[in-house]
Amino acid sequence: MRIAGIVLLILGIVGTLIFGIQAMQDTETFSFLGINIGVSGADWTPVIISAVVAAIGVVLMIFSRRTSGN
Repeated sequence: MRIAGIVLLILGIVGTLIFGIQAMQDTETFSFLGINIGVSGADWTPVIISAVVAAIGVVLMIFSRRTSGN
């Protein structure tokens, strides 16, 4: 179960980075009264899903560490 947690953590981090960079590139900014305002045309769903996968990987790693200690 610890190996599955590590794999999910790595996949989640890589997915968050890749999809996050793509989402940030799809964001446009414009200046209004000297303030930069960002308008997002990106789909943030893959970023959120990747972050959840990484969190599940962390939980699995912690859970496997606690059960193996008993």
